[in-house]
Amino acid sequence: MSDVQERREEDRPAGGRGGQARPEGRGRRDRGRDRDRDPADKEFVEKLVKLNRTAKVVKGGRRFSFSALTVVGDRKGKVGFGFGKANDVSEAIRKSIDKAKRSLVELPVKNGTIPHEVNGFFKASQVLLKPACSGTGIIAGGAVRAIMEAGGVTDILSKSIGASSQYNVLKATFNGISKLMNAKQIAANRGKPFKELWG
Repeated sequence: MSDVQERREEDRPAGGRGGQARPEGRGRRDRGRDRDRDPADKEFVEKLVKLNRTAKVVKGGRRFSFSALTVVGDRKGKVGFGFGKANDVSEAIRKSIDKAKRSLVELPVKNGTIPHEVNGFFKASQVLLKPACSGTGIIAGGAVRAIMEAGGVTDILSKSIGASSQYNVLKATFNGISKLMNAKQIAANRGKPFKELWG
């Protein structure tokens, strides 16, 4: 080995290419993927359901715009969704999250599941939601899973029937949530204590 090669080997910092040691744990690829993970200081958990890109052909070429569908929840029984459009991805996501926070609805949760079976409809989509015993987990996919995780449901069975469009399925799920009976309201109407009606 020549003197020049020896100097290069000595001058090269530890940690591989570029002289920067890789941080322990997650690599660079996972950067920006934790939008749907909630840090301890955040009140709401944000889930990106769908991100769509559209192109408009103009004289100078193609002009791209983005639309984002997101779900926001506090994991304590409140959940909402929003749809935002912009020329930039981050701006579209920000708009949709802002709309979702303004449209929060109550999701009745008891022992990690919903109180009773319900069907939600929107256009050609139908979503069936069934309560499940503890330990079942969230048996759902796509938009339904995002809604249930954000709302604080840990055990539920679901089935999506008909059109599989993410937006339609999401709206059908919220239609089903709106039909869920609130135990406190029913107890008040019947003149019974809440604990007697729902453990």
